[in-house]
Amino acid sequence: MTDPLKSRVVRHSPSAGEGSPDVWGIYEPDTGSIQYICADPKTRQAALIDVVWNFDHRNGKFSTESMDQVLDLVRDNDLKVQWVLDTHPHADHVMASAHLKERTGAPNAIGALVPEIAKIWADIYNLPDAFEPSRDFDHLFEEGETFKIGELDARVMLSPGHTLGSISYVCGDAAFVHDTLMQPDIGTSRSDFPGGKTHELWDSIQDILALPENTRLYVGHDYGGPERDEPMWEATVAEHKAKNRHVKDGTAREDFIQRRQERDATLPLPHRIIEALQVNLRGGRLPPAENDGNHYLKYPVNRFD
Repeated sequence: MTDPLKSRVVRHSPSAGEGSPDVWGIYEPDTGSIQYICADPKTRQAALIDVVWNFDHRNGKFSTESMDQVLDLVRDNDLKVQWVLDTHPHADHVMASAHLKERTGAPNAIGALVPEIAKIWADIYNLPDAFEPSRDFDHLFEEGETFKIGELDARVMLSPGHTLGSISYVCGDAAFVHDTLMQPDIGTSRSDFPGGKTHELWDSIQDILALPENTRLYVGHDYGGPERDEPMWEATVAEHKAKNRHVKDGTAREDFIQRRQERDATLPLPHRIIEALQVNLRGGRLPPAENDGNHYLKYPVNRFD
């Protein structure tokens, strides 16, 4: 029997009616990442959110099977890509943003505070002039900014904590909340990366849980759970408020902060963080080729415990 946690699982969450998008979630098993298509069922216009450019960090090899799968779903469902969106510069996978922009012609976007994240990592890599998000993304979304997916209204929520510049996308009754929440049986995401703050993660989650209770929340990662061996990524605000093991109703802010920080102190760095961020802060582009025609990634030694 095929292990769902090692398979490229796809699920469709249909529109609930006027103003509600169709959503496809596509599970990427190597990193436990969830990629999304958010589409207007009327116009067939769509946004691609947090799509992965596959990277085998053991062999230094990139491949395109995840973005190919997403674009196959776009084609098979007669969709047209209007936006290529990311919620933050990911630490555990390489973003497909630049490639998707080239392949679809759609503009790519991320949050307006990503230049501040770039400054932190430019120092870590000792690459002072390497990262310029305003060059590598077509748009940097501000807190509260609105835009359209087809005829659907979408807006941006600043959701710091995991990173200082993470954003959530809210479209009708769907919200793409990335590395804030995880599924209710798991809890929440880590907040110990450079620029991340646990109290800000708590505040961001409270803003998300203040959305209407029927809002479908789509998380950034899943690795299975204590009583399940299949990936899941959708739950409503009401379900999180009732069942989320870290932030359900009645949870004290101080208890969450202590629990999250104690857990984060036990976690290793993600396998791909060093490689991923120097690509993601270029919008999903490799560093310029050197004089032999090859691309090289830089590895800071002894910068992390």
